Amino acid sequence: MADSLKQTLSDELNFLLTNRIPRIALTRFMGWFAKIENPWLTKISIAIWKVFTDLDLSEAKHKDFNSLRECFIRELREGLRPINQDASVWTSPCDAIVGAHGQVKAQMLFQAKGLSYRLEDLLGDKALAQQLEGANYVTLRLLSSMYHRFHAPAKAVLREVCYHSGDVWNVNPPALLRVPGLFCRNERAVLRFEIDNNPCALVLVPVAAVLVASMRIHAIDQQLDLTYRGPHRFESHQACEKGEELGWFEHGSTIILFAPPERLFHTTIQEGYRIRMGETLLCHPFDTKLSS
Repeated sequence: MADSLKQTLSDELNFLLTNRIPRIALTRFMGWFAKIENPWLTKISIAIWKVFTDLDLSEAKHKDFNSLRECFIRELREGLRPINQDASVWTSPCDAIVGAHGQVKAQMLFQAKGLSYRLEDLLGDKALAQQLEGANYVTLRLLSSMYHRFHAPAKAVLREVCYHSGDVWNVNPPALLRVPGLFCRNERAVLRFEIDNNPCALVLVPVAAVLVASMRIHAIDQQLDLTYRGPHRFESHQACEKGEELGWFEHGSTIILFAPPERLFHTTIQEGYRIRMGETLLCHPFDTKLSS
């Protein structure tokens, strides 16, 4: 009972400190601060970051950073994220903690225990939402300390990117349990991929969050953030190999992935599981025990 109360109080404090603040103003400030190129300021900022997170830079391709932003979007050393090359396997697009997952039913999916949201509200596209009825979905949460780049889960063609500006709520568990439709409120992009002539076989929804709400999508050569005022929808014909880098977040956030119902989750996939980019996420029903 005491442990439960302590956890509740801790979650309430976390929620207040990261959400009941001028979220957008603070996020814009952090976006500016993160771009300051000063090695000493960057070292101090990273040292403070390490106090509050499990930030580990031993895998980073480069050890020295001129700005905090460079550290956020760091590349990894070659070979650290091997891609499962089995053609029947779809891999995780990012390093993440697995959150709510399941099947879209009656246009609804789960955000957290006891809270659900409408698919159309997330996508901002009624036709696409209807096409994804019955699809399997998985929520992949990136911690601020994690590798922030995301990659193609399968060989595919990126057909469309739709950008939706929005709020910058935190996307951690305390916020997910307290803010209805959180993912539908936050800044996000919808990436639609064609595979084997299916025009929406794979859909990725990168969702930004508090502090540095910004993402880069390579195919459209565009930085998307709270200051962006350009087109909302971008057509694309970008062919992607499995594991190819698609873009990056400039802070921890979330990717929601949608796949056809015949694609089943690998047996390791359960809420709270830590997955790495390139590991098996989904596979064919006849072989759901493929190694990662």
